[in-house]
Amino acid sequence: MGQNDLMSTAEDFADQFLRVTKQYLPHVARLCLISTFLEDGIRMWFQWSEQRDYIDATWNCGYFLASIFVFINLCGQLSGCVLVLSRNFVQYACFGLFGIIALQTIAYSILWDLKFLMRNLALGGGLLLLLAESRSEGKSMFAGVPTMRESSPKQYMQLGGRVLLVLMFMTLLHFDASFFSILQNIVGTALIILVAIGFKTKLAALTLVIWLFGINIYFNAFWTVPAYKPMHDFLKYDFFQTMSVIGGLLLVVALGPGGVSMDEKKKEW
Repeated sequence: MGQNDLMSTAEDFADQFLRVTKQYLPHVARLCLISTFLEDGIRMWFQWSEQRDYIDATWNCGYFLASIFVFINLCGQLSGCVLVLSRNFVQYACFGLFGIIALQTIAYSILWDLKFLMRNLALGGGLLLLLAESRSEGKSMFAGVPTMRESSPKQYMQLGGRVLLVLMFMTLLHFDASFFSILQNIVGTALIILVAIGFKTKLAALTLVIWLFGINIYFNAFWTVPAYKPMHDFLKYDFFQTMSVIGGLLLVVALGPGGVSMDEKKKEW
């Protein structure tokens, strides 16, 4: 009974949080989600020559093609961010940002680095949730008209987005024998399973947001490292990628798990 009371209290807190923040939460979620693209696009501007030289040295493609790569990344990411934040052509912006993820995965050889690949896939999961949100807004003007067939893709986007977001947390698991690591792995694994299957989804996602934000501030404090050190850029990259996944989880909190989830099935039982 005590556990049920604790769970009910936690769910009430999550519902109250959503009621208070429902007008602002989607905007915060979108800003967090596109933050890594915004940071990377700005970095392309200030590190144009370094990025161009790196691509040229890696692929031996010449300065012209390397410059085209940097230009596409810069313009594609910044324009996508502007469209998402302004709520214009969001679906096209999402597809463009998907393309940027795919391009960078190949160009920077992320395909062969499991940790970075999983984080990029998690970032894609956040974009899927953003795409689902934009479809939801598009349908809202036809309220009252049955759209079961049309909403089906949205439900599967939400499912795919939730599952892909889970990959970020799999990169945070620590396989050592310390008590804190074991506890973190157990609690984290339980929460990501709940989000993936869509059970107690809003509460689990909100808990993951708090947990991941704390880990991000503690482990990826790039502002404490001098800018000239390589570790500064690595920590900054991790920080903003994690913020993007936090944005995806905030969309889960704001939108709910969607039709393909245990929470939705419970309503039918």
